Amino acid sequence: MDKTDIQALKDFFLHDEFARQNGIKIVEISEGYARTQVRIEPRHLNAGGSVQGGVLFTLADLAFAAATNSHGTLTVTSTANITFVRGASTGIITAQAQELVNSRHLPFCEVRVTDDKDNLIAIFTASGYRKEGTPSY
Repeated sequence: MDKTDIQALKDFFLHDEFARQNGIKIVEISEGYARTQVRIEPRHLNAGGSVQGGVLFTLADLAFAAATNSHGTLTVTSTANITFVRGASTGIITAQAQELVNSRHLPFCEVRVTDDKDNLIAIFTASGYRKEGTPSY
């Protein structure tokens, strides 16, 4: 991917209103890889004072989407699983997606979610579906 393609993909994901309105940003994209981040605010916390699981899922899912869409074909999530291993309540949370399988129709990706001390918060795995005939970014 060249810089123009990367910027076009980042611009495409600006239309993800849910992620954008929750402060989730794409920090980096390269072919088969993406990194997203969110700065934890009170609105992200659950009743127990930890980051709400939906925030972590959305953070990881956006990283998955950016990584798998980096090939220029619209890819949507078909299955996803998240395992929460540690809570977080402050700082910056990062999700790093690495595409493990880049197949024509069914990519597979692992996303590691960490806090700003590099503690593992969650592991997200997902498969996608690549839509043929969709426009490039």
